[in-house]
Amino acid sequence: MSTSSTGSWLLAALLLLPLVGAAVVVALRGNDKTAKSAALAFSLAEFALAVVAWVQFEPSGARLQQAFSFDWIPAFGVHISFAVDGIALVMIAVIGLLVPLVIGAGWVDKLPEGRTKGGFFALILLEQALTVGVFAATDVFLFYVLFEIMLIPMYFLIGSYGGARRQYAAVKFFLYSFLGGLIMLASVIGCYVLAVEQNGTGTFEWAELVKVVSTAPLETQVWLFLGFFAAFAIKAPLVPLHTWLPDATAEAPIGVAVLLVGILDKVGTFGFLRYLLPMFPLASKELAPLVLVLAVVGVIYGSMLATGQRDIKRFLAYVSIAHFGFIALGIFAFSSQAMVGSVTYMVNHSIATGMLILVVGMVIARGGSTRVADYGGMAKLTPVLAAMLLIAGLSSMSLPGTNSFVSEFLVLIGSFPNAPVYTIIATVGMVLAALYVLWLYQRIMQGPVRGDALVGAAGGPGTMVDPAVGAKKAIADLSGREKLVLAPLVVLIVGLGFFPKPVLDVVTPAVDATMCQAALADPVQSGERQLQCR
Repeated sequence: MSTSSTGSWLLAALLLLPLVGAAVVVALRGNDKTAKSAALAFSLAEFALAVVAWVQFEPSGARLQQAFSFDWIPAFGVHISFAVDGIALVMIAVIGLLVPLVIGAGWVDKLPEGRTKGGFFALILLEQALTVGVFAATDVFLFYVLFEIMLIPMYFLIGSYGGARRQYAAVKFFLYSFLGGLIMLASVIGCYVLAVEQNGTGTFEWAELVKVVSTAPLETQVWLFLGFFAAFAIKAPLVPLHTWLPDATAEAPIGVAVLLVGILDKVGTFGFLRYLLPMFPLASKELAPLVLVLAVVGVIYGSMLATGQRDIKRFLAYVSIAHFGFIALGIFAFSSQAMVGSVTYMVNHSIATGMLILVVGMVIARGGSTRVADYGGMAKLTPVLAAMLLIAGLSSMSLPGTNSFVSEFLVLIGSFPNAPVYTIIATVGMVLAALYVLWLYQRIMQGPVRGDALVGAAGGPGTMVDPAVGAKKAIADLSGREKLVLAPLVVLIVGLGFFPKPVLDVVTPAVDATMCQAALADPVQSGERQLQCR
């Protein structure tokens, strides 16, 4: 494990900077302009640190790098222990990218009465700090604590700043996730007991528990696996544990929806890779068919429901459910190629869906409605916004040349040798993706200008009047600020579509290490991708 002082301080700074930023922004909440500027400054500084952490990471080095640890509860072997591998690093980098974009996108958004920008952005920075901690924690008890605590700022972000049914959505989100965490706690305690029985002393250190629990009998592993799986499947979310997500996404502010779908949900699939496969290899193999069934059901179910959605924000939730099915398929197909595809899918889904949610938010901000039927022909009024929606949509449907295509291709080609039936079924989701993305774009952007969101009863200053349809409302195209927010995502969608190597180089060693810990035989045994376990 790397213990270099530079790396340790860098990871500590990544954890602490958003916390400091949240405290400063709260102190400035009486002045919205200053609070917004401070939040943006701290988020940009965090992104700069994430870039430095990426540059300093050595893919050919130790599995866990930039580590630091100190005692927390010595009597029970609990530590404040953090480190990153390639999988955690790329997710921390994605968080660092999305948070300043969310702050920039919400710069002029109206909040519910009595709410301040300072409070809103402080909660976002707090959520960022806790999520970075979840990805970087290497003490399993610490991971559990952060896993539960990160629900609190998200609960308030939805419940205090969301739509008309925000309280219902927030409570449902919290109860689902909190219950899953409590079930996981039972398994965490079970792992500790196993360590006591085998070694005479208990520990919660992830690396030690992997050695202890992975040698337990199959029956024991199955019960412990199910406790962790319940929490991660809810978070992912896998069908049928997904029902909290459409409500939360529909009621959350747009920026919060980006973080919810683009970041928090990835904790579930990250947990599959970091905890389930290495700690419970026998149970993972035994229960893989169950997870694969849930994965492909999610792909088809999410795709079909997305196609029929009348609410744009609920559409986004079901699109994500379908995408998470692909990620779970790649993980439990037990192929390093598919697993690399799943990790890059986690990154690329955050980028593509993050952009799609932001663009949809810009559409809603102009039309004032989340109903698809209230829009039509908007491209005639906002051509640049239409182009951005098209780019985000094409990436979401994994068009070749976009970032998501690389991930989906790796998942499908890597999954086929071990899970051909499930892979074939999942490919139907690709066809449905083209259907629901193009359906949404056609309904909102194409044809004559129509719909209550875009057409009024009478003309006014700056409107264009068509006697056949009434008056087109004065709707501006993207502002310079909005273009600046979307530009990095467009660059990444195209750049990673043609040159995914920077991400693949970082995540591949961590995936290989996971495969080796789980004692999985890789069906891909040719060329440079031959799995080498040390």
